[in-house]
Amino acid sequence: MTLDLLDWRRRVAELYAAVRATADPAEAHALWRRTRDELFATHPEAPGRGPLPVPPYDPTWRAVVPLEPAAPQELRVETGTDGTVVFERVGVLRTPWGDLDAWWLRQYAGGLWVPVKDPSPRTYGGGRYLLDTAKGADLGEQDGALVIDLNFLYAPSCAHDPRWACPLAPPGNVIDVPVEAGELTS
Repeated sequence: MTLDLLDWRRRVAELYAAVRATADPAEAHALWRRTRDELFATHPEAPGRGPLPVPPYDPTWRAVVPLEPAAPQELRVETGTDGTVVFERVGVLRTPWGDLDAWWLRQYAGGLWVPVKDPSPRTYGGGRYLLDTAKGADLGEQDGALVIDLNFLYAPSCAHDPRWACPLAPPGNVIDVPVEAGELTS
């Protein structure tokens, strides 16, 4: 199991490196969909089984947004598997769909985390992840700003399998716009 999980993490990191290296966002999204479907269909550490319900790429869900300063705030999430996970708000992303807090994982190795919760009945109720650099999910930067592409939203592992415990989107990561992009529930 340990080496299987290591392999899963490597493959996810490699996938996001390939996504960042692909100039056309629609081609990058097609690669992301195909590879995730393959991983979910075949990998022993997949939190669920594929294919995953992901609509075709829609460029209206993409923006490049600077990370603006925000008052520091601590977020402590109690999980059944990882104990207390502590995040610190490091900034805000002012997207066309609403502001999103950007969080830094304080534990070993750190990482930027940006979850998104929207009111669509076709998305996981606890929110989906856009960026989780501790696990390799990183869409990159352009001219010092972050690529925010909601076509790449994905449900956390706990949405697929109850053996996983996941931090869910806090209030600063809830938007009012239904997002029918990224991984859906149906």
